Amino acid sequence: MRTVIRDCFIFDGTGAPAQRGSVLVEGERIAAVVLGEAALADASVDRIIDASGMTLMPGMVDAHTHLTWASSTEQVYHQFILPPEELREAARRNARVLLDHGFTSLYSAGALVDQIEPELWRAIEAGETPGPRLIPSTLERSPEGGEGVDTGGVFNGRGPEAMRAFVAYCKDEGVRSIKLVVSGEDALKPETAMDVLYTREEMLAAGEATREAGLWIACHAYSTQAVGLALDAGARILYHCSFVDAAGIERMAESRANFFYAPGPGVSVGAIEANPPPHVDMTHMKASAQARLKAESVLVPELHKRGVRVLIGGDYGFPFNPNGRNARDLEHFVNYYGFTPGEALRAATQYGGELMGLEVGLVREGYLADLLLVDGDPLADIAILQDKDRLAMIMLGGSLHKAPRPREALAATNAS
Repeated sequence: MRTVIRDCFIFDGTGAPAQRGSVLVEGERIAAVVLGEAALADASVDRIIDASGMTLMPGMVDAHTHLTWASSTEQVYHQFILPPEELREAARRNARVLLDHGFTSLYSAGALVDQIEPELWRAIEAGETPGPRLIPSTLERSPEGGEGVDTGGVFNGRGPEAMRAFVAYCKDEGVRSIKLVVSGEDALKPETAMDVLYTREEMLAAGEATREAGLWIACHAYSTQAVGLALDAGARILYHCSFVDAAGIERMAESRANFFYAPGPGVSVGAIEANPPPHVDMTHMKASAQARLKAESVLVPELHKRGVRVLIGGDYGFPFNPNGRNARDLEHFVNYYGFTPGEALRAATQYGGELMGLEVGLVREGYLADLLLVDGDPLADIAILQDKDRLAMIMLGGSLHKAPRPREALAATNAS
């Protein structure tokens, strides 16, 4: 299948201004990008999409995804733990919802139930259910007595050998990234964010084992000590990091080529805005969210200035912060962290593609054709990406998950 998307404004993912042009997609990849009014040299195509006045951009990447945090814009759950089959159904729904909202790649930050995400990844790859590209994970691992999701007997135990056993289990299961909860969590238990839950020996063992297994590590970390342990272990992505000091900033800046960072403003803003029923006490969660946002308003701009790759992904899936609202992070980056819309979009595209380790996130010849056609200019109004109806086209690997409306598409078979 050869498709031309013609006469659009192309945001290529690098943060540069959009330029008018056309794109040729052949099979699952971008075959050519032609800027200006010049026609594509070979007009023998199967499909022409007239995109005049619209913006073509890479599909977005969410770097902190929880598909088993069940709530979505289509169905909200007020209980966190569901029966396994219902949770599987919710995870599939969430994958499709995120694709419907323009997210063509997801990096998992952990699951509530073992095995669901590798199963879902296989189902998506086989075409059994619609969904984005996925780096699957498993249960978030906390040590015994630590704050976090109860990971069950198979993952508990202390010491380097327990960490190696956990990694081996994950490799056999089909996980590609393990999630380590290195810091406590004030939102669940006040005044624990600065607690460090693993020893240096445990973290180094996890790092060595994942490298040998060909897996990646994602870390929940708040403090300078926790961040240092995560970086020493070779973590691919760090979440939050809200309370690092000057030494922590320096360490992150020095290591910027080796990791990615997703602060996760979505869950903080969602918690602050939440209006729970009287029997639900969100006092600690709201206080923690306020503290994180205040600290991050200084931290994130400094890390961004120092060249750290900052990505979107905000712990979506809670009832007050459902999956499907993930594009809110773009506006949060502008409002809370001082990013320009172009910088926020780069965080969601080019840097997300680099995190995935795939040729996605750029409108560039040879890259996978994971593309969005937006009815409007997200560089002028970043909030339009929160409206899935403004996504005129969603393409994943050259296939149309959402086709343009008939008036926006001109079908052609070896024509003009």
